[in-house]
Amino acid sequence: MIKPCIVYADHAEEAINFYVSLFPNSKVLSIQRAEADNGPVTKGQVLGATFQLDGREYLAFDGGPTFKFTEGFSLMVTCKDQAEVDKYWNALTANGGEEGPCGWCKDRFGLSWQIVPELLAQVLGDSEHGDSQAALAAMLKMKKMDVAELQRAYRGTRVG
Repeated sequence: MIKPCIVYADHAEEAINFYVSLFPNSKVLSIQRAEADNGPVTKGQVLGATFQLDGREYLAFDGGPTFKFTEGFSLMVTCKDQAEVDKYWNALTANGGEEGPCGWCKDRFGLSWQIVPELLAQVLGDSEHGDSQAALAAMLKMKKMDVAELQRAYRGTRVG
């Protein structure tokens, strides 16, 4: 079995609790904390945690200051509509998170996320029924994904 493991410099438990509160079908399964200071991990920090986000299992722990996130790893959230895009984007970029281009953002813990509508795969991948290049050009101008704008670009209609 293969499970993603997310190593935080610190605040793993806070991050896990935030994610579990945000996504449906999510829960903390277990948390083990350091009982004493030991190297880069201090007493009370997370030595190991298992949790589920939307039914998928993850591992996480606090690893100390040598651990830093990069955009080379992200979690992708596929949203059914603009309301879901807005909900997740706004929650993840709040309180110190950062907006990025093309549906990418970072949460306040530094973890990268991609918040994309289900529609994106269709408008970028089906050039027979619409203008995929126009949809791509529209996406490249966005930070948070705009479902209506992607649809307009794909259909070849101008925004008023």
